[in-house]
Amino acid sequence: MSDKDYLKDIGEIKDLMNKSTRFLSLSGLSGMFAGFYALIGAGISYLYLFPRAGEMVYLHSWRFISLLAVLAAVALLSIATAMVLTTKKAKAKGEKIWDSTTQRMVLNFLIPLITGGIYILIKLQR
Repeated sequence: MSDKDYLKDIGEIKDLMNKSTRFLSLSGLSGMFAGFYALIGAGISYLYLFPRAGEMVYLHSWRFISLLAVLAAVALLSIATAMVLTTKKAKAKGEKIWDSTTQRMVLNFLIPLITGGIYILIKLQR
């Protein structure tokens, strides 16, 4: 065996380790866009939907429904931007997007998200 074979073997081992333990790298730009969307949503909510002094916001009022709409828009825009930019980044690197690592990441993301949503719904009922 020559030294070149050893270097080739080490390179293959390194590639296998990277593929088996890699974490789907989100585009850094998607995080910046998510923050930008959140700032815009917070600004809209504060300027147009925030209750004035002494005013109450009820669950079925137009303000509360509008706040939920702004929240949903920010979430959907952030997720869509992350998906588009991450897909573009993965294609540029020649990687697959949906694999076991991605499935675990989505599952681990959804568990606290669903738990928090259930908690908020319980608090809103009381």
